[in-house]
Amino acid sequence: MQFLSALLSIIMIDIVLGGDNAILIALATRRLPKNERKKAIFWGVIGAVGVRAGLTAIAVYLLNIPLIQFVGGVLLIWIGYKLLVDEDKIENVESGKNIREAVKTIVIADLLMGIDNVLAVAGAAHGSVFLVVLGLFISIPIIVWGSTLILHFIERFPIIVFFGAGVIAWTAGKMIVHDQYVHNTIIVSYPMLELIVPIGITALVIFLGYWKRK
Repeated sequence: MQFLSALLSIIMIDIVLGGDNAILIALATRRLPKNERKKAIFWGVIGAVGVRAGLTAIAVYLLNIPLIQFVGGVLLIWIGYKLLVDEDKIENVESGKNIREAVKTIVIADLLMGIDNVLAVAGAAHGSVFLVVLGLFISIPIIVWGSTLILHFIERFPIIVFFGAGVIAWTAGKMIVHDQYVHNTIIVSYPMLELIVPIGITALVIFLGYWKRK
């Protein structure tokens, strides 16, 4: 159950934070002929997945350092909040003139835009690189080939974004209480905080995000 819960969290985070990859891919390949566009999308996605998997695997190991997980959790709270109040992540993505340029644009833009995704997935993986890779391989095809549908549903049903932000906020709370230093100095003495902190952070992010959107 813990494995499935972590895997579902990773897939949800990938889809919500990567939903605008559809716009990124469309912008990066818009100048290419249709027959070259599919090749550029395929190799661009392969490159982006490879780079993101590598960075996330590194982040998983770095989060084992005392207080790094706490700092990562605090950053993740901000990411969850920004997801609710600032939905425009893509500004100026240049279109490639050939397959090579388009692939490079997709990989670099995905890398710059995907830092929040890397941190969130690393926190949800609970130290398992296998979960990271498995989550990516499941969610990336959904994002790429179903991205238009995903964006349509996100725009039509904003509750999806709130649910995704809630997953990120819950992950942030779990990261904070599971940090070695925090756990050994605070949680051991007050074990109820292990549940109270994630619930409180999740409620706070959703409330502030809702209030700001209003």
